[in-house]
Amino acid sequence: MKSVDVFPAYKDILNARHTHITRQEEDFTVAELAMPDRQAYLHLSLLLLVLPLQYFVSQYMSRSESQRDYAFRSLLSNFVGFKNRYFSWQSWHKWCLNVIDKFQTKVDGRPDYAGKDDLNGESPAYEVFKYKDSKGYFSGSPNPRSPKSSEVKFRVGQVIKHKIWGYRGVIIGWDEEARAPENWLKQMHPKGKEHWRKMPNYSILVDTRDRLEAQVTYVPQENIELLMHTKVIHPLLENYFEGFDGGQYVCRPWLKSVYPHDN
Repeated sequence: MKSVDVFPAYKDILNARHTHITRQEEDFTVAELAMPDRQAYLHLSLLLLVLPLQYFVSQYMSRSESQRDYAFRSLLSNFVGFKNRYFSWQSWHKWCLNVIDKFQTKVDGRPDYAGKDDLNGESPAYEVFKYKDSKGYFSGSPNPRSPKSSEVKFRVGQVIKHKIWGYRGVIIGWDEEARAPENWLKQMHPKGKEHWRKMPNYSILVDTRDRLEAQVTYVPQENIELLMHTKVIHPLLENYFEGFDGGQYVCRPWLKSVYPHDN
């Protein structure tokens, strides 16, 4: 007896469905092989992080607690300094002024002193310093402080702390006796502190981490104390100093010429 296939159409449907599923599986396999191996990329990224992490651990974590704290603060200070230098309103304002000055230099035909700190014994910074106050108030006189009196205990470039207000700062100038307008002296030197006028007074760039705005103060000698191995943050810092040697800030040539005994 001859067998009869009762469901030929049904078998065709099953065969077609099986072929479709097989092709889907093959397509999925090819696509899966073509996709990037995210796990491999993750492993590679972790390996790339190992070396700097190992360096950080070997440099800082093996030290004492105080050293680790100082190292962390130094890293944080560098980060904040970078932010203030390149991502602050003051830095962009300074850049815009430099661009305008360069353009004006080209228009007027004046020589371009940009980037030069010493030209025939003077510099643009020195010129600003010389004319910012004709009476030389707040250590603004360009006259060299030579010879240096033995009464002057501190020097330009040293980092100090204010004994009363607690802020940190770096010395950018000094006078053997206070040189300021009379009304300012009466306001800032209270009764019983008249002797502040007769002692050395120092111009200070105040650390912006201790004050909300960038400030320059003028402080009597008895109100400051020396800080060692301490950096400060201030937008005008580079106008006066070339760098930090680990103990104090290194004066630019024009500032050294005004304070020749402070180097």
